Order: sequence, then C-alpha cells, then structure tokens
Amino acid sequence: MSLYGVLRSGVSGMNAQSNKLGTVADNIQNASTSGYKRASTEFSSLILSSGKGAYNSGAVNTTVRYSIGDQGPISYTTSGSDLAISGNGFFVVSDKSGTPYLTRAGNFVIDGPSGNLVNAAGFQLLGYSLAGGAPNVALNSLSGLVPVNVSSMAMQARPSTDGMVTGNLPFSEAAVPAASRPPAGATFSKKSSLVTYDNVGNKVTLDIYLTKSSANTWEVAVFDAANPASFPATPLAGPATLTFDVMGQLTGASSMAFTIPNGQPFTLDMAGMTQLAGEYDVKGAANGNAPTAVKGAEFGSDGTVYAVYEDGTRIAAYKIPLANVPSPDNLTPRAGNVYEASIDSGGIQVGFAEQGGLGKIAVGALEQSNVDIGTELTAMIEAQTGYTANSKVFQTGSELLDVLMSLKR
Repeated sequence: MSLYGVLRSGVSGMNAQSNKLGTVADNIQNASTSGYKRASTEFSSLILSSGKGAYNSGAVNTTVRYSIGDQGPISYTTSGSDLAISGNGFFVVSDKSGTPYLTRAGNFVIDGPSGNLVNAAGFQLLGYSLAGGAPNVALNSLSGLVPVNVSSMAMQARPSTDGMVTGNLPFSEAAVPAASRPPAGATFSKKSSLVTYDNVGNKVTLDIYLTKSSANTWEVAVFDAANPASFPATPLAGPATLTFDVMGQLTGASSMAFTIPNGQPFTLDMAGMTQLAGEYDVKGAANGNAPTAVKGAEFGSDGTVYAVYEDGTRIAAYKIPLANVPSPDNLTPRAGNVYEASIDSGGIQVGFAEQGGLGKIAVGALEQSNVDIGTELTAMIEAQTGYTANSKVFQTGSELLDVLMSLKR
C-alpha cells in the first residue's frame, strides 16, 4: 500500500463524512419547515485492484438520498387556507415565471398584489378553473392548470333558476267563483311573495296568488310585482291547479315553469304543499343572488376551492389536483422545498384527492417535517467521529511521507 494511497483514503473519508454532516445540518435547520423531507448520506466503497503482497487503498463514494415518500406528522392550525396531504401525492405549484413544481408545503395565503394563493416560499398554488364547468384533466400532463386566484371573481351576480314554495293551505278556506279568480278577476284567497334575481342581479319580486277553486283544488298564478298594472292581466305563469286528496296531500302536477323578466327560465316547485285543517303557513326560497364581492375562500377536502361572497353564498371556483410519480424518493429537490420530476422518479400523473391511490387533503392543517432531531444528533456525532478518525489517517500518512522524504536527504 503506497503512502499516497493512505493520504487519498484519508481525504476521501473526510470528504464523505463532511457530506454526511452537510445533510445532517440541512435536516436540523429544516426540522420546523412544513413539508420538508429528510436527506441522508449513504456510503459505498470504491475498491482498487490489489496484489497478494500489497494493498491498494481505494476510496468511499457518497450518495445523497431523500425520504420524500415518508409521511410527516399532521398538525392542525388556525388558518383555513393551510392544506396538508395525508397519503400519497403532491400539490402542484409554480414560480413567478410559470415553471411548475411539486411540493408538500401547503401553508398557503392570499398574495396581496396578485391575489394568488402562495405558500411560504412564494410558489403559486395551481388548480383547474371551474368557470367553464368540470375540468378537462390530462392524466399525464400539467396542462390546463392556472394559479388559484379567488380575487378575480370580485363581483358576481347569479340569476335565479329554481325556487320552491312549501307549507299548508287552510282546508276551511271558502272557494272563489271562477269569474272572480285571477287573472280574470281580482278576488283571491291568499298571497305570498318570493324574491328572485334577473341576469344582471336585479331583484325581481314574484307575487304568488293562491285561490281556492273547489273543496280539494287551488289555483296558483304568478305575477311580476314590479308591474302591478298587469293584474288581472296575463300572469308570468298560471293559473295552475293544485289538487289534494282526502288526506290533504298533493296529487298530480306540483310545479310551474316560466321565465324571470330579463332573467332565466325558472321552475317553481310546490311539491311540499298540503291542505290541512290548520292556518295558512307558507314558506319559500329561490336560488340566485345580487352582485356581491368576494370576502374570502374556503377549501373542501376534495380539493374544491370556493369563493365566499359577502352575502354568505359560496361558489366553486377551482379544483386543486394532486400529482404523483412512481418513485417519489427520486424526485429532484429544488430551492423552496419543491421538487422536479426526473428520469429516475418517472413521469408525473395527475388526479384528485382520494382517487387512484392519492391521499386525502386536510384543511386547516400542515404536514410537518419528517426529521427526527434525536436521530440527526446521533448522526452528527457519528460524522464527527468518522471525520476525526479519517483526519488521523491523513495525518499519519503525511508524517510517514515526511520520514520517507527525509531519507533522501
């Protein structure tokens, strides 16, 4: 064994232990980083050919591996925009230039200047817009993904398309002669109103006239309350007949269809009406809303992002996918706790939470680092001991080389 081989072996060992100490240092400093995955240094020997009478020392190679596929503990927070993945998969994010990456760091907040949801490293959360309906997902591509920006839906009006009236019509109510009933006459039994909305969010109040026509039938006519001169002229709908059996339950037709003025086709459901020996007690509701601003966002466990408006309504705005690769531990780490696919990791597959082996999304929670401080401190001591021992090998070889060189003098 040559003295130069001893020196080479000592230097190789010190470099290897230095690499190990470097991964330990990164692990310790990122122990509190959400979604961080532990790195480790693994050694393999590089042996040179040796004869029977002499040993030719080689070196040691190091390989850095990442425990990306290992789940970190889930901790719950007070922020509704914090997201954690329990199980397989990654969030898809992008930097400001639009380059996509994968990450498990789900500490998202709304960025003031852009309105996009960004995590602590500044990466934008990507999702599919639901503005045009259900997303068209390419299973092996990130095409179609856009930054999740709820602020872009700052003002929205929804026209009414469906409503319902339910309750009791009094059995003891006297019947009104045909000539006096709306729309031909002005006599009716009961009246209720229902607020709906047209295409631009204006309120359209519907006056619903309910008139008893015989022992077990009532006629329903709907008028536009903003146009009282039309009564008793042509109504928006009706008169339609509600027929009740001897038990006071509705039989036959139970809905009316018409168009809201300057609005959409509208269906009024009256399936919950009864005719019992009680008071007139009718309740109603309709969908749609006036123009209102977004005040925040809510997340569903399936990845749906809802825009929450000031009037309390919620509209599904985006769907967040989860992406995965065949070998997560072989993803290439990049700055900001993100990853890129590599040849060794395999190609990206895209899906949604709890589908195709992908994990669940926990809302108001974060995945913590999978670093164990005790394990890292033990590894640090091992690296320090190994580095010191290899430095002694180098020092001894250097001293022997000095003795050899002095013989020439």
